[in-house]
Amino acid sequence: MEKRVFELEGHEITGYVIPIGSVNLVFAHTSKGVVGCGAIDAVALEKFAIPAVKIRPVTADSIRSIDDLLTGMVAVINSYAQQAGVVPEMNGKQALVTLI
Repeated sequence: MEKRVFELEGHEITGYVIPIGSVNLVFAHTSKGVVGCGAIDAVALEKFAIPAVKIRPVTADSIRSIDDLLTGMVAVINSYAQQAGVVPEMNGKQALVTLI
């Protein structure tokens, strides 16, 4: 497992890359919500009132790194993330910044 702490808009964000067989579970969280790869279930997290966003890759067949997560595009937004301001036209970085 790789834990990566990085800064966006002056805020500390924690991201994780967890190898699972031939794929990686990739996500990052802020104090308000979660942005993750296709394995993250944004709808299920809605049941716990957690703003969550699923990101689709733009250059590869899967999100494999934090950089892929930041450059990928929003695919699924739960209602709590929508209320926070996340919209489909955003990339992963923009979605994270919105959830700060």
